[in-house]
Amino acid sequence: MTAQDLPLELRRALIGVARTPRLLVTSDYDGTMAPLVSDPLKAFPHPESVHAMRGLANLASTTAAVISGRALRDLATLSRLPAEVQLVGSHGSEFDIGFIHAIDDDAKKLLHDISEEMSTVAADLDGVTVEVKPASAALHVRNASPEDAQRALDAIRAGIAQRDGVEVTEGKSVIELAVIVTDKGVALDILRHQESATAAVFFGDDVTDEKAFARLHGPDIGVKVGTGDSAAGFRLETTEQVSLALAFLLQERRQWLSGADAPPIERLTMLASPNSVALVTPDANMTWLCHPEPDSAAIFAHLLGGDQAGHFSVGPTRAALPLSQRYVDGTMTVQTKWSSLQVTDYLPHDVPDGQTSLTRVISGTATAVVSFAPRPEFGNIRVRLEPEADGIRIYGTADPMVLRSPGVQWNIVSDGIQETAHAEVDPSQGPVILELRLGADDLGPSAVPEPERRAESESYWKDWADRLTLPPLKPDLMKRSALTLRGLVHADSGSIMAAATTSLPEEIGGVRNWDYRYCWLRDAALTASALVNVGSTVEAENYLSWVHGVLESVSGPERLHPLYTLWGLGLPPEAVIDELPGYAGSRPVRVGNAANQQVQLDVFGPIVDLISSLAHNRRARGRRGKEALSDDDWSLVRAMVEAVERRWSEPDHGIWEIRGNPRHHVYSKVMGWMTIDRALTLARKFNRETEPSWETLCSTIRAEVLEQGWNDEVQSYTAAYDGTDLDAATLHIGLSGLIDPSDPRFAATVTATERELRSGMTVYRYHHDDGLPGGEGGFHLCAAWLVEAYLLIGQRSEAEALFAQLVAVAGPTGLLSEEYDPVAERSLGNHPQAYSHLGLLRCAALLSS
Repeated sequence: MTAQDLPLELRRALIGVARTPRLLVTSDYDGTMAPLVSDPLKAFPHPESVHAMRGLANLASTTAAVISGRALRDLATLSRLPAEVQLVGSHGSEFDIGFIHAIDDDAKKLLHDISEEMSTVAADLDGVTVEVKPASAALHVRNASPEDAQRALDAIRAGIAQRDGVEVTEGKSVIELAVIVTDKGVALDILRHQESATAAVFFGDDVTDEKAFARLHGPDIGVKVGTGDSAAGFRLETTEQVSLALAFLLQERRQWLSGADAPPIERLTMLASPNSVALVTPDANMTWLCHPEPDSAAIFAHLLGGDQAGHFSVGPTRAALPLSQRYVDGTMTVQTKWSSLQVTDYLPHDVPDGQTSLTRVISGTATAVVSFAPRPEFGNIRVRLEPEADGIRIYGTADPMVLRSPGVQWNIVSDGIQETAHAEVDPSQGPVILELRLGADDLGPSAVPEPERRAESESYWKDWADRLTLPPLKPDLMKRSALTLRGLVHADSGSIMAAATTSLPEEIGGVRNWDYRYCWLRDAALTASALVNVGSTVEAENYLSWVHGVLESVSGPERLHPLYTLWGLGLPPEAVIDELPGYAGSRPVRVGNAANQQVQLDVFGPIVDLISSLAHNRRARGRRGKEALSDDDWSLVRAMVEAVERRWSEPDHGIWEIRGNPRHHVYSKVMGWMTIDRALTLARKFNRETEPSWETLCSTIRAEVLEQGWNDEVQSYTAAYDGTDLDAATLHIGLSGLIDPSDPRFAATVTATERELRSGMTVYRYHHDDGLPGGEGGFHLCAAWLVEAYLLIGQRSEAEALFAQLVAVAGPTGLLSEEYDPVAERSLGNHPQAYSHLGLLRCAALLSS
């Protein structure tokens, strides 16, 4: 017997409840966990049921319990269930062995009278037995003749059961009289409340279990074992089937929590249009797509929740690994190939405001299978799929959504909760084109043929990349890094995302899972600077316009938040999506970012440094005066200096957004100094007026950092004034020019950073306790900083070696995530990460010069 022998509707229901955030699995004992036998002392549980309950109890966010009519002590002895499984005896009234002390003297006297009368009745009838429990007594008639059984039950019903204070519970061949309230439904509710369960499952076979079935509601599941009327929604015939159902539930719950099918992060490939991004797995499964903006809710969140969270897959009918996946050179179009089959994916550019579009072109001679499962709002909306002649309409959302697929015959399947469309397609007579249109209800053909739409999309990227001046070192990887950075630009607003995803973990199975789909002032300025340095200035100009807009929303520049939505608005409160198990079981999945409320006083420096890079680029192209440094740019410089003047002396949360008490971070002070230093330099070169206080403030900050940032004990500049812990960001004391690279204190800081924070091919941010559980990987950006620091102190061979290692961990399509685990040799963190790619470009440029 296998799980396939379970009723189909029950399997579907168990699949659904296995995906609840916090699950409570409960069962009666006799007739469910264990078969009914004539000798109650030999009612041993099925080993398979014990194994499944133990497995469920050991899963995260899962509770397993047995609620039985037996006395708790007897239940524990007979069931031999492990301690992880909560036992509740006496029909739900006995949660703890020894609770008899809570019964008052009157109740104890009544229990004595019940036991005496039951014993008197049983003495005259063969096969009738009495079981005395801490707060009740039960008369069992299972082994008596029908006549004697009826005589015994009638005697108890007419006698002691009539006494005040007696709770009567009747089941199969038993009547139980208790001196306290007994109710399995109450017990289930108590467990539900204790565990904050979002759904419960209860297996029962007896009349007494109906009280528990009556308490089930919403996503809960009740399973009745055997015949008879019941409030349970599902039914099984045997206790062996209960074992199967428990094992099936364990398998589904474990798979959902573990994210067993999660593709390696470095193998994910990003698609992009001027205002949208998506991620595709190595086997052409669209695993991540948000709408209407990249920082909106996902319609495909397979990356964080498996198939149930939304996916759009294409592959050969005969399962096989792809032969390759690559970008079309110089574009954001991705091609995945199998033998005789190819899938080409891109995000079209001719899309009206508020819409998102994805095109998938299936070509070749082999038949392909397609699975389309949109799950808007991270799967929190139930959708209905309605096939039409030219595609599928998606119902259930406020925003219209369609999939144009002329000629494709769809089969719609429901799991009882959501609907999925399946199809087999034959591209041998011509490409099969699938066009997903979000925010549109038109299933008609596009005004422009698909090949022309693709050409328009690809020329947008190719033409731009062809105009760049890229470092000659690793040219293909440099082009891909530049394209990736531009892919993270939100063209309509001018903002720039830190990364394309949320909640990809910094530790597999850990809680360090953050949402990076927003625009950080610092990250975006660094990205824009990297693009200026390879010859593209439009992103910087648009970003600075975006910053001007954000400034209008605050009372002063010193009140800027560290990050904003892509449209420059404040973020909603950080929230958790409990319905998603997270990448490879890494929970919680977060939306929003609480760092929005932090104080980060380093953000002003990168903005002024960007303006400096942009002005020098303009001058190098022959522009002079205000054409090189506009009045708007200079007003922004002055605003950033003003912010530093007002707040530089305060402690802050720093570049790493540590969720603890603010400190006087050396990096933040260095960035404050850099703000003033770059402003003074710009004023001299472009004939701008400054305030007399700027020179003094610049010298004051520098002197304080040099004195208070150095620690003799560790022979290094440290993370903050008040500690001995190191931080890779402190390397900027030399990278920024605050200290001369020839100063032995900088060389000592580089050596200390290498010794304490470098591990193989990566560099950690820090190692001190940041108040969060678990660990993290090394940061690619920190490795890039160390490459630059090596060069500044004359260690070119070390710089080249570390750069080669950094290049080696890029994924097969040239993308880098945020972090890398040098022990497990796998990528970690959100992907692709702007920090990582701008660091790669910087290293290549320095090593090439």
